[in-house]
Amino acid sequence: MSSDTTYRFYFAGELFDLKHLSGNVMFATAIEEASGGRYRTNLPQDLEQREVTPHHIRDQDILTLLESDLALFNYDGPELDSGTVVEYLFAKFADIPSVLLRTDFRGGGDQEHFPWNLMTSFYPRTEVLLFDALAVYKEKRAGLDGDSAAASTAMVEVFAEAVVEAFDKVAAQPPVLPAADRETVYRWLSTLPGYGDTFPNADELIRKAMERKQQKGLL
Repeated sequence: MSSDTTYRFYFAGELFDLKHLSGNVMFATAIEEASGGRYRTNLPQDLEQREVTPHHIRDQDILTLLESDLALFNYDGPELDSGTVVEYLFAKFADIPSVLLRTDFRGGGDQEHFPWNLMTSFYPRTEVLLFDALAVYKEKRAGLDGDSAAASTAMVEVFAEAVVEAFDKVAAQPPVLPAADRETVYRWLSTLPGYGDTFPNADELIRKAMERKQQKGLL
């Protein structure tokens, strides 16, 4: 992994209201700044077009994920966002280095290790970050004389720095997808979703993405 290479990461998570949309942008920006620009975001909410079909939106998100070098998945909430889980599994099919981030202090799931369903756990080339956001916020606020805005900024910086460290770690891990199977797997990923007519070049986009990842040492 080269320290002067720029990597694009897909930021998967909810994007349905003010807190999601503004929070995603703020956090993605903080990650880019904490990494000195090495990690730049492919933010799904910037791709969304309300005038197109749900099939088109899904295809565009999948293709953008597969074209990304790494991926970050927001695993907050009492129930994981189903779309985010599907995207995480696609990332694992493609052997994309991934980070699961949960800042929600609420428990859940059916296992001791992580507060979510065990079927979305234990995959290789994945780093898991668990935080209690409320505790971090209160700690920062107490140290900043009750300045809520400054505490919020400091909290985001803590999480962003942790994500950058996790990206560095997971990107340096060797691929688990055998070299002899790469073309076959990525060719299957150009067929598996059943892309709609608006992406007739899906196979070419995915092939070029595979080649870029190989050049960066990610595959």
